[in-house]
Amino acid sequence: MSQKKHPIYRLWKYAIQHRSRLILASVYSVLNKLFDLAPPVLIGMAVDIAVRRDGSVLGGIGISNLTHQLYMLGFLTFLIWGLESVFDYVAEVEWRNLAQSIEHGLRVDTYRHVQSLEMAYFEDRSTGGLMSILNDDINQLERFLDRGANELWQTATTVILVGALYLYLAPEIGWLAVIPIPMILWGSSRFQRAIAPRYAVVRERVGILNNVLSNNLSGIATIKSYTAEPYEVEQVRVESENYRQSNKDAIVLSSLFIPVIRMFILMGFMGILIFGGQRALDDEITVASYSVMIFMSQRLLWPLTRLGEVIDLFQRAMASTARVLDLLDTEPQITDGTTTLPLETVKGELVFEEVNFAYSNGVPVTKNLSLTIAAGQTVAIVGATGSGKSTLVKLILRFYDTQSGSIKLDGHDIRTLQYADLRRAIGVVSKDVFLFHGTVRQNIA
Repeated sequence: MSQKKHPIYRLWKYAIQHRSRLILASVYSVLNKLFDLAPPVLIGMAVDIAVRRDGSVLGGIGISNLTHQLYMLGFLTFLIWGLESVFDYVAEVEWRNLAQSIEHGLRVDTYRHVQSLEMAYFEDRSTGGLMSILNDDINQLERFLDRGANELWQTATTVILVGALYLYLAPEIGWLAVIPIPMILWGSSRFQRAIAPRYAVVRERVGILNNVLSNNLSGIATIKSYTAEPYEVEQVRVESENYRQSNKDAIVLSSLFIPVIRMFILMGFMGILIFGGQRALDDEITVASYSVMIFMSQRLLWPLTRLGEVIDLFQRAMASTARVLDLLDTEPQITDGTTTLPLETVKGELVFEEVNFAYSNGVPVTKNLSLTIAAGQTVAIVGATGSGKSTLVKLILRFYDTQSGSIKLDGHDIRTLQYADLRRAIGVVSKDVFLFHGTVRQNIA
């Protein structure tokens, strides 16, 4: 049996539907980081003016007056900071809107699929658990897309640009700042594999907790009637404690990542600080170049430490996405028919032929039931509670299929009819009163 693809690959089909927005958001993230990395270079240029004066970079391009050089530097600073702010704004807007669009598509598709599943699926599962998947798990994905995707682009841009700058300014020592990066990437990969199962447990626990809360709120009248409040509080406390403990296990590991990353980066920073400083003292690199490298090491430090937070968000999102995609992978056990039955042609003759049916517990509800109800005939079926009266209606509506035998409507086996045509021809007044959110008029309609 082939293994399932990683959730990120399966999620890609939702992202690719918004290809232009995805590309635009990525470009904005890269440009935002490009201008964000410029201030250390401006500081190096300022140091260059103060130390080398006419020999500065700006002097080399024809601006000989030192005051004019400072004005030019001020103008460049204003321009770069302004552009950095603009791209920071548009990147955030694009990523957050993209997250909302992907989340919307996934939620609607998942709910549409849930509606196609047979009644037995819902009776075997809790409403709270399904709500946890449709709401909380999909929202967890949004949290990653809101921040994490942008951070990944910016971290990659930082590593590439800062690494290239180090190798350009002082290739003989620039590798010291770059060498921890492979170790960080290897550590990140190991961290992902270690944290993933812990977050899977967290998502399962929150589903159980949501189920308890959903059931208790739905049955609050019963709880109050039997003064069962202390018992139910204890139930919620136990499940909440289980959820807290599962989060605690994940937090212990996720909190370790950033300190370890800092130590890796410290190796590169100390190399630049000591050996770069020695090169500057020996006049092998300029003071301005040394200043830029020191400041850039800080610019490299913070994105890589935030990488731990991004991976944490990513693993939470993937654990949630896996639950959503597993739900989407659930195949309906009752398939739609292919025969159409226009409403105006329906007469209403129902025929049960040797119908046998049992629920999942295996206890038979009907045995070799044969019954003919002529069109226009009024029939009442009476019996004790649990004798199968409601089950017959559910079989007619194809909420369940018979284990053997058949049910025919106007000579058509109902298993061959399309759901919509079959159920449109049947009027049901349920014994269980349920009101949807909205007005009385909307409920009747």
